[in-house]
Amino acid sequence: MIHVVLYEPEIPGNTGNIMRTCVATGSKLHLIEPLGFSLDEAHLKRSAVNYIDKLDYEVYPNWEAFKEKNQGTYYYFTRYGHKPHTSFDYHNQDEEIYLIFGKESTGIPKEILKQDLEHCMRIPMTANVRALNLSNCCAIVVYEVLRQQNYRNLLREEPHKGNDYLERD
Repeated sequence: MIHVVLYEPEIPGNTGNIMRTCVATGSKLHLIEPLGFSLDEAHLKRSAVNYIDKLDYEVYPNWEAFKEKNQGTYYYFTRYGHKPHTSFDYHNQDEEIYLIFGKESTGIPKEILKQDLEHCMRIPMTANVRALNLSNCCAIVVYEVLRQQNYRNLLREEPHKGNDYLERD
């Protein structure tokens, strides 16, 4: 299973967009407190639209509580990482994959990153920006994992208008 982990997220709109990505991809969301917003804020619900009731998520009081409860391979996304996100092999569909993203202002604490430098990575980009938007980063990486797993369990055709929609008059 793919797990998206947000370490102390601060911006409700980003988290709402990530919630929608998790629902769309069948990924589980893990939120590590403190959060920079309330989960019932209108902005968060608007970003997640009406999908929040379909979201598989869990909230933890701190990093230690998260680690105690979740076993698997942790991948850390940081602008200080030396490997691109595409350099890892995510093919094993039985592996519990945890994609860990830090808070928008400061990222994942250095103390956490230093414990597993081998799994610290970055999304390649120019020197013109410090970082991409958190929700964009999450979508890029989740879909790379899914691409390597041949988009397991995802629909390849639009389910509502029919697979012949473009051919119809």
